[in-house]
Amino acid sequence: MSMMSSYLTIYTIGYTKKTAKEFFRLLRTTGAKHLVDVRLNNTSQLMGFTKRDDLSYFLQELLNMDYREMPEFAPEESMLKEYRQTKNWGKYESSYIELIKSRKPEKKISTKLLEEGMVLLCSEPKAERCHRRLAAEYLANLQSRDIRIIHL
Repeated sequence: MSMMSSYLTIYTIGYTKKTAKEFFRLLRTTGAKHLVDVRLNNTSQLMGFTKRDDLSYFLQELLNMDYREMPEFAPEESMLKEYRQTKNWGKYESSYIELIKSRKPEKKISTKLLEEGMVLLCSEPKAERCHRRLAAEYLANLQSRDIRIIHL
């Protein structure tokens, strides 16, 4: 399906404002083998088809895709609350980057995950003001090879 290239791709996706059909079709187009959940909360009924245990099942059954939770990439509740109140993206972004630098989540991301393809999942419909974009950029900057980031 995809041609071999000298760079790897990290995909990101938000589920809000997508139907299950759109969501799983987009994931299928990536050819990725791993979905990495970077949400702070992923077990609420409000998550619909992306509730952790349901999503894990759907990914395996529909796409033969592996599901992983990586709370190391999730923001702190207090950071989210402050951002929602102040709308200060710059402060949120710098706080988030400091947080994940201290957590060193890259220690749990194997080269295999990158090579087989991974999609970072969060809720925001667009990546521009979402921590999944920051997480993808953080991971890409740590690699010695070229990594492209595609937001679905």
